[in-house]
Amino acid sequence: MPEKNQVYTAEITSLTNEGSGVCRIDGMAVFVPGTAAGDVAEIKVVKVLSHYAFGILQKIITPSPDRIENDCPVFKQCGGCVFRHISYDAEVRAKDDIVRDAFRRIGGLDPVFDEFISADQTDRYRNKGQFPLAKVDGNAVCGFFAPRSHRVIPIGDCQLQPEVFSNIVKTALEFINNKGISVYEEKSHTGILRHIYLRQGTHSKQIMVCFVVRKDISRQLRPVCSLLTKKFPDIKSIVMNINPEKTNVIIGNNWITLSGSDVISDIMCGNTISISPAAFYQVNTVQAEKMYAKALEYASPSPDDVIADLYCGAGTIGISMADKVKTLVGIEIVPEAIKNAKENAAANNISNAQFYCGDAGEVFEKLRNNGCSPRIVLLDPPRKGCSPDTLKAIVSARPYKIVMISCNPSTAARDAKFLSENGYSVRKVCGADFFPRTRHVECVVLMSRKK
Repeated sequence: MPEKNQVYTAEITSLTNEGSGVCRIDGMAVFVPGTAAGDVAEIKVVKVLSHYAFGILQKIITPSPDRIENDCPVFKQCGGCVFRHISYDAEVRAKDDIVRDAFRRIGGLDPVFDEFISADQTDRYRNKGQFPLAKVDGNAVCGFFAPRSHRVIPIGDCQLQPEVFSNIVKTALEFINNKGISVYEEKSHTGILRHIYLRQGTHSKQIMVCFVVRKDISRQLRPVCSLLTKKFPDIKSIVMNINPEKTNVIIGNNWITLSGSDVISDIMCGNTISISPAAFYQVNTVQAEKMYAKALEYASPSPDDVIADLYCGAGTIGISMADKVKTLVGIEIVPEAIKNAKENAAANNISNAQFYCGDAGEVFEKLRNNGCSPRIVLLDPPRKGCSPDTLKAIVSARPYKIVMISCNPSTAARDAKFLSENGYSVRKVCGADFFPRTRHVECVVLMSRKK
């Protein structure tokens, strides 16, 4: 067993789904952030548990062929881009391994693994940014939380975000500091301005700005609205979200439109999509279109099919298939998202879609009892995966096919295992990279009912 605070020389053999390198010291697995598979390095062990340990990189003796120069000044402090020190090809291999390992180890499954969907664009791909505020040396700053903390790391320009986001935040910060608008302090629950939250349509270029505040400061913020819309003509919506709670949840329930529209629009899979600030919308539009194409390939719907789209968000994936089926039924718990989904269907002249607001499992069970019998079920659950009630309702409905899009291979594998034990074969899995340079990886899963 390795000893705490001792330095060892070891070779990194693989990467975890958190982006840390893995080596073995005295027979024990040691996780080391900032390393690459193939590195030979000096590693200081800082924590030893019963079955594994944690280390920090002291010195690279022989660099991995996958290693590249990091190009971000706050790479180590921010912690968002855990793979910025290795080549993108190496990152894709690591993420493909993560998906395969999850289904084999957690799910106990051995499906066909299709070719991993990599990204053509590894920078400037995000259409959404959420920037917490803090006070540093008496001035308001914006950035991201350091890993496992709520300490804000000030960031001038994040390479994952559109460059215009940085310019908008800079202009807003100048206004906030000039007017002395107070910044929220989490421990004392004082101050007002909590987050600046931005969205942009990837194809439309329309921008939404949202100020998240502890209480209504409409009068103080209206002057910055004129300043921003004049300087950035793509801004079509400025809203204020009031979140008075002592919580780490970013947005509250009360929205006030300060300037322009309360929504922006974009194009996805050829359809016009209306996006409200609270609605779920895939953060990487181009990659979402690739993954939706894979989901369509897996679903292979027929004109007489009924599709149930659970956790449908603003309806984007279901709407992309609506012209190929008899009926589309979407279910989502967020009211604003269901409103957007109905608007999106109407805007694209889709008349065979029905959308319902509520818990996916509860609503789907009621619809099933009322005669809704989908041949295909689409799933796009949150990171925590499907609820037990949703999985049970799906099994009871006995659809012929289930196609799951997941942002968490571990919970996808867990849910696929449950379905495989209750009448379904997990046939195909395809990994996909929505968030290059970060630890996140997605997958599409095809399941069919056993004969």
